[in-house]
Amino acid sequence: MLNRPYNTSFFTFIVCFLFILCIGCGEKKNSNYDAISESQVTLTTDKNSPKRIKVIFDTDANNELDDQHALAYLLFNEHAFETIGVTVNATINGGELKNHYDEAQRILKLCNKEDIPLINGADKSYSEIENTIDKSDYDGREAVDFILNETKKDSVTIIAVGKLTNIALALKKDSTFANRTKIVWLGSNYPHPGEYNQENDTVAMNYVLNSSIPFEMVTVRYGEPSGTDAVGVSVHEINSRMPGKGPIAKEAVIGRHDGVFNTFGDYSVSLFKNIEAHDNESYTRALFDMVAVAVLKNQSWGKTRTIATPILIDGKWVERPNNSRKIVLWEDFNKEALLADFFETMQKATPKTK
Repeated sequence: MLNRPYNTSFFTFIVCFLFILCIGCGEKKNSNYDAISESQVTLTTDKNSPKRIKVIFDTDANNELDDQHALAYLLFNEHAFETIGVTVNATINGGELKNHYDEAQRILKLCNKEDIPLINGADKSYSEIENTIDKSDYDGREAVDFILNETKKDSVTIIAVGKLTNIALALKKDSTFANRTKIVWLGSNYPHPGEYNQENDTVAMNYVLNSSIPFEMVTVRYGEPSGTDAVGVSVHEINSRMPGKGPIAKEAVIGRHDGVFNTFGDYSVSLFKNIEAHDNESYTRALFDMVAVAVLKNQSWGKTRTIATPILIDGKWVERPNNSRKIVLWEDFNKEALLADFFETMQKATPKTK
């Protein structure tokens, strides 16, 4: 059989076509790979992203147990937040200011974040301090100076999860402070009376409400499904899911109820065990303060509405519908999504075992 001679022009066309087709397929495959790689890089290097929210965490850390969980959650969410510093204040149930400082320091140590500044704030109430604010050693000066200085450097959000004394003092000391930050406060049963953070310094709260500083109120609402009180977790779930969670601390920490701890997860178990008398694992405690952090990370985990700023008079909220000053109210939180992210964050912060 005779071989048929090649049609060189047709053969050249086919070869070129196949070559171009292969390049196109290769480029498409590489494009998808690059997209996946970029996504992975974003997830792993987002710690250095300029889009992270810079925050100062203002806390009465020794009050009960939600402050500690909120601070650990904040520190472990480095892809979303850059924690500039932690300021403390004293509220009634947590004892003297030193106790709050010491408890915040325990959490920083357990999270291996001792490099983050920890600063003492107000021990007493706003009304007890305001007339001494021109003195060089007034109560709360260190925290106020830190807050004022840091908000001059860059855009910083202040997450306040205790009384608002440090914030009110900062406004009193420098009224321009109101123009360069935002306050996200965990507090109030609004529109109902009462609530721990609020009652620890109502004068400071009203002072902040009457200022022009952007203000978001993350409601508590004891016993109601619409507030952070509904975002509770049981002792059983903590005992089941938290042991060993978080990084191994560089140095063991002695807890406030004694005991020695190397991870935040183990300390979490201790905090729930000792919070108050309970006789079974079904006992539930709300992670109030953690919610105030989480809704900044993902605003879909709660609902907001803007209201004319009210004021508290004689322990009752008074509406001011004609008030031109508006604040944002947070309510109706997605408990399932919030707790799922909390536990996922704890897991991601835990070293993988070989």
